[in-house]
Amino acid sequence: MAQRYEQLKLENQLCFPLYACAKEIVRRYQPSLDPLDLTYTQYLVMMALWEYDAQTVKELGRRLRLDSGTLTPVLKKLEGKGYVSRCRSADDERSVVIIPTEEGRALSDRAAGVPMEIGSCVKLTPEEAIQLHTLLYRVLAGMEEEEHGTQK
Repeated sequence: MAQRYEQLKLENQLCFPLYACAKEIVRRYQPSLDPLDLTYTQYLVMMALWEYDAQTVKELGRRLRLDSGTLTPVLKKLEGKGYVSRCRSADDERSVVIIPTEEGRALSDRAAGVPMEIGSCVKLTPEEAIQLHTLLYRVLAGMEEEEHGTQK
């Protein structure tokens, strides 16, 4: 049966190449992350902690765009590996603060080469990579504006 609607063709969708690229890039990370004993999501959490140090679960979730149902099991696994510790906030006992342990901080030395390894499989010029990065963050910002009713 022939496609009746041009707008329903897979090749005309913005979401499909974004999805396929994200899936492929995450797959390419795994050989670099296996020696670190990290999944891709755990790696994202650790990068956020290496950059910002102690954070509440809520802050981490906002920063990584992950809900607590996804984030909590990841944090428990990282705690089990000795990379993070979790404790109640002194300011607000309802908040849980995630702190990288010394072992978790030291892991950054072993992970420092991962971005270059992955960058080598993405066949973009540095300028194209910057442009793509900018466009993707613009898309995310537009979605956040729409979601929070702050559209300009």
